[in-house]
Amino acid sequence: QVQLVESGGGLVQAGGSLRLSCAASGRTFSADAMGWFRQAPGKEREFLAAISWSGDNRYYADSVKGRFAISRDNTKNMVYLQMNSLKPEETAVYYCAVKPRYGSSRVAAESYAYWGQGTQVTVSS
Repeated sequence: QVQLVESGGGLVQAGGSLRLSCAASGRTFSADAMGWFRQAPGKEREFLAAISWSGDNRYYADSVKGRFAISRDNTKNMVYLQMNSLKPEETAVYYCAVKPRYGSSRVAAESYAYWGQGTQVTVSS
């Protein structure tokens, strides 16, 4: 089992920035990648960014490319999502997740087996 705890959400004005953090613990040695997703009310969960466990490879959704940046601290088992130029339509619950070594896609939610409880991000206009 892997446990994940997100933090850093909150209220921000449009155009502002937030940095989300995710702490991973447990059987992290079996992980292949960590990712960030979000889900707004009435919408499907959306992939945002992922990083390989080694940190060598990063993946971004087109909608956030150039504005969001994913990073990780291997020594602390932490992953971060720096979000800049936020828009009101990006109001959602943001989740971090861990993908095990099985499964091929690092951008599909179905590939991720462990999820945090989510942190609310609200962007005001």
